Amino acid sequence: MNRLVGGIYIGLGANLPSAAGDPVATLEKAIADLAAAGVSVRRRAPWYESAPVPRADDQPWYVNGVIEVATDLDPAALLGLLQGLEAQSGRIRSVANAPRPLDLDIIAYRDLVQAGPNPPLLPHPRMTLRAFVLLPLQAIAPDWRHPVSVRTVAELIAELPAGQEIRLL
Repeated sequence: MNRLVGGIYIGLGANLPSAAGDPVATLEKAIADLAAAGVSVRRRAPWYESAPVPRADDQPWYVNGVIEVATDLDPAALLGLLQGLEAQSGRIRSVANAPRPLDLDIIAYRDLVQAGPNPPLLPHPRMTLRAFVLLPLQAIAPDWRHPVSVRTVAELIAELPAGQEIRLL
């Protein structure tokens, strides 16, 4: 009997079209593909639009969201699935912060803290700096606490660096 483990949060983002369509269609397809792979989507945040971080005037804004999932995949296997979906969407890893048709990150895997040497690093090392992660996370898990700092998502939002542009889509 498979036991799906919940409390796993995945960040989704896209700012280029893919074969699935515009960024929203690409993100919706990624969620459907995760479900088809046996990953149960428990909750999902609304879509947000955000300026690229760091700010890049030559890039389109991103569409971002967060989902809570349950799976029996361990973090490394889940990361492999996510990277496979990114590749299927046409993502080519080149330079950091390049535009992309699909970006999928494990934000947190329950309360697991994993600093390496093997990926994924958990919780995601830059999640506390990104409004496009924290605002959607708060929408679906307002009581969530960072497993290292023990700060609530609201406290993390209050400590965000200034200048991040984000709005509900």
